[in-house]
Amino acid sequence: MTQQPSIFAHLTVALGERSYPIVIGHGVLDAAILNTHITGKKIAIVTNDVVAPLYLDKVIAILRDLGKTCFPVILPDGEEEKNVDNLMHIFDVLLKNKCDRKTTLIALGGGVIGDMTGFAAATYMRGVPFIQIPTTLLAQVDSSVGGKTAINHPLGKNMIGAFYQPQAVIADTATLASLPDRELSAGLAEVIKHGAIIDNDFFTWLETNMEKLMARDEQALAHAIQRSCEIKADIVRQDEREGGIRAILNFGHTFGHAIEAGLGYGEWLHGEAVGCGMVMAADLSVRLGTLDVRDQKRIVALVKAAGLPVHVPDLGLTRWMDLMEVDKKNEGGEIKFILLKPMGSAYITSVPSELLEETLKACG
Repeated sequence: MTQQPSIFAHLTVALGERSYPIVIGHGVLDAAILNTHITGKKIAIVTNDVVAPLYLDKVIAILRDLGKTCFPVILPDGEEEKNVDNLMHIFDVLLKNKCDRKTTLIALGGGVIGDMTGFAAATYMRGVPFIQIPTTLLAQVDSSVGGKTAINHPLGKNMIGAFYQPQAVIADTATLASLPDRELSAGLAEVIKHGAIIDNDFFTWLETNMEKLMARDEQALAHAIQRSCEIKADIVRQDEREGGIRAILNFGHTFGHAIEAGLGYGEWLHGEAVGCGMVMAADLSVRLGTLDVRDQKRIVALVKAAGLPVHVPDLGLTRWMDLMEVDKKNEGGEIKFILLKPMGSAYITSVPSELLEETLKACG
């Protein structure tokens, strides 16, 4: 007898005609749930060479049993692979197999695969359906939700992309069992972010339960994923295209993206850079007088407890400034930061250059 999936949560990203469900649970990667959200006959499954040996055959078998024709696209793993060459490879497979506008793209993997597949779906024939099946914690709690799609450019992360919502997000927590410890920690950075910017009670819960999360306690992880998705879905509902409140989801990212680009994509995982970036943003918030030192220490302690770096790499002041000047939030030549005012509440601002330099020196 086939074991029934255990659904922990069924949420909705409420965007009118573009609304879609987020299904979270153990074993939810099954025929009934996939069949609900796929209408076309042709399916292109985009994944990478790490995830493919684990889950690709299972997904293909499910879809073939549903009468679908599948075209796998297996890309190299790594943030450095989120580039135009691999995007073109996805298009090559779609065109060679005469995929039409009813073809569904499935993103099977982490944030890199989700971002690239979404961008391919947004632009192939000016838009085809796609489904997110995130297999990393970071993708399940953040990047698979909200419709941000992109590739990287050597001069800036995620600078080429589109807002394009999926048909559904299917987050099977069973996939987290195969996740390396480093990837688990990277995902926890985005979980911590959600507590810091909007829900101090959730941040306190994370402080109490971080040991369980690091030990992969299923109930603790399910709660962290659900609460993170609830927070992000509500923010996306209010501001789909990041014209206002959605920008607060970039807490730690101005510094984090600079770290990733400065060291070279793939040297640090995205979540590692964001974790360190949150430490820097907390330091800068204290210098501006909007965050209590005790709460800054809480952030540093929780980031460290999640196995994430809390000391920044030495990129040099000029390089730091050059990298941070290439950011989608910036306006009129001013670097914009998401800071805390106070814990559990975030805002966007520019800062005096002397305070920024003090943060760069203090967090090294």
